[in-house]
Amino acid sequence: MSQSLINTEIKPFNASAFKRGEFIEVSDENLKGKWSVVFFYPADFTFVCPTELGDLADNYAEFQKMGVEIYSVSTDTHFTHKAWHDTSDTIGKIEYTMIGDPTGTITRNFGAMREDQGLANRATFVIDPDGIIQAVEVTAEGIGREANDLIRKLKAAQYVAAHPGEVCPAKWKEGEATLAPSLDLVGKI
Repeated sequence: MSQSLINTEIKPFNASAFKRGEFIEVSDENLKGKWSVVFFYPADFTFVCPTELGDLADNYAEFQKMGVEIYSVSTDTHFTHKAWHDTSDTIGKIEYTMIGDPTGTITRNFGAMREDQGLANRATFVIDPDGIIQAVEVTAEGIGREANDLIRKLKAAQYVAAHPGEVCPAKWKEGEATLAPSLDLVGKI
């Protein structure tokens, strides 16, 4: 990710995915019209990945209440996602869409490909209803991500989108005070 993807529109894609026991087709159009999270991870049947995906599954109802859809993506196939779903208790509880990206097209579109390995980085993208990327997080291989932190970021992004001229400070939680940037605040925070 040499240049920032913040405030850019997602690139077109079509892919096969696994969701709730079925194979489905997904495209960039599915991500438009609602808030979305595209959650890249290196590979099925690994170590940190199932803890992250399981955490998202445990919090999926909260994401749904917020009007947010989750799309996990790895360079595995949708068939591999089904096999993992059918054999792992942790992955078996996933109800969100698991996109297969064996060609790496989607992973490259988001700048998340480890070209030397053909695997995705641990990368999270928050996308608004217009298909515009509002937040990006990339962590090293051994650093797992947490759903509650993602939920807080999504609530802040949704708040800012609904309240032009306001911003959410560090550690902001829903219902807390926000800021309205102005010359009066310079040097006083």
